[in-house]
Amino acid sequence: MFKRYGMVIDTKRCVGCHTCSMACKMENNLPNDNWWCRIHTVGGQNMDSPGGSWPNLFLSYLPINCQHCENPACTKVCPVGATYKDEETGVVHQDYDKCIGCRMCIAACPYTGVRSFNWEEPKYYLDFAVGDANVSAHQKHTAEKCTFCTHRLARSEEPACVVGCLAIARHFGDLNDPTSEVAKLIASRAYKQIKPEEGTNPSVYYLV
Repeated sequence: MFKRYGMVIDTKRCVGCHTCSMACKMENNLPNDNWWCRIHTVGGQNMDSPGGSWPNLFLSYLPINCQHCENPACTKVCPVGATYKDEETGVVHQDYDKCIGCRMCIAACPYTGVRSFNWEEPKYYLDFAVGDANVSAHQKHTAEKCTFCTHRLARSEEPACVVGCLAIARHFGDLNDPTSEVAKLIASRAYKQIKPEEGTNPSVYYLV
């Protein structure tokens, strides 16, 4: 049976520290304005601001990255096969060398903001590369997104965001393996998926 790699995020443990975002950015040597992992504030209009009226306030966090859907909308619209799903792992990949910059994948994806596009040659605050040497070089006129740190998976390592999570809110594994931690978590806890009505069956689950 093929694997279906996925992520389980415990929203009760996430403290909005953004360490996962920084771990992702460093590990993948992301260009200046690119973020594959974002933390959204569920509360007020500004980051880390509560909603409601005193003393009845509410505040929580919702981490967002590519959902690596079981039935991805992006792969169906890519005219050159640059966006494709690895059937052995379930991970949705982006091949920069094939990408022609049409941005159809961005338009088709129902999860706003999980992909970015390099309009110009990627620029960096530092004058040297950071992260893993096996990360693909970023290119002009290409779409990008979370890869579940494919280069780390090849070494049987977890994604950088999971390893870096200070609150131990992120968990990663094979959703098709009933003995895996992620499978046990969604079997024992209430959870939600983002926009399940889209029929994409996201591989990122949020414990509530």
